[in-house]
Amino acid sequence: MSPRYGLARVLSKRGLCSRSEAARLILAGRVRVGGRVVRDPESPTSLDAEVAIDGAKAVAAAPVHLMLNKPRGLVTTRADEQGRATVYDCFAGAELPWIAPVGRLDRASEGLLLFTNDPAFAASITDPDQGIEKTYHVQVEGQADADALQRLCMGVDIDGERWRAVRATLLRCGTKNCWLEVVLDEGRNRQIRRMLEALGFPVLRLIRVAVGGLALGDLAKGRWRRLAAADIAALQLPQTTHRA
Repeated sequence: MSPRYGLARVLSKRGLCSRSEAARLILAGRVRVGGRVVRDPESPTSLDAEVAIDGAKAVAAAPVHLMLNKPRGLVTTRADEQGRATVYDCFAGAELPWIAPVGRLDRASEGLLLFTNDPAFAASITDPDQGIEKTYHVQVEGQADADALQRLCMGVDIDGERWRAVRATLLRCGTKNCWLEVVLDEGRNRQIRRMLEALGFPVLRLIRVAVGGLALGDLAKGRWRRLAAADIAALQLPQTTHRA
């Protein structure tokens, strides 16, 4: 027997929309299960149930896995209440199904951002228990010495918790600022910025250059591409959870 989940989750698992978007469709009476309108997003539903949205069969979308070189200044959201440009502007004109970012980069940050319509793939990367490493190049004010780098790895107390980097190394140094490489295996909100600011090194630029073994490479800023099988393998996922 196929597992049963809330109807909104079933639509999300099929890669058609987010759970919140699915809930809105369901509450609006636009979703039918077995020909019957269902208005409860948590209504128990089989994964292989016959579901329709606005009269069209809600079949599972083909899995899509993308990488984007996010420019600075874009918000990682589909729509912004303040009318600011979003990461979805980079996909304008592309014939893509619904996709969602895997994790986030704040507005001031740049670099590698993954997108997918495959919830299992996304969960395998964002699950903190999996510990997939993310690598960042960070420009800071001042000249971080070996002691500061060691403190990043030993841990910085933020809001009563100890936040740590996996590794931190000096890339190059100028007279007024320097570039660091910082590796994390978790994704707390503004983690690198807050740790470095706590140590007295305000962040000037922050660029994510790799997730697992998948590097940003020479992908131009604001450009995106589909992930090949080798790219997905390079992510070093603990197990193959994405749909082939």
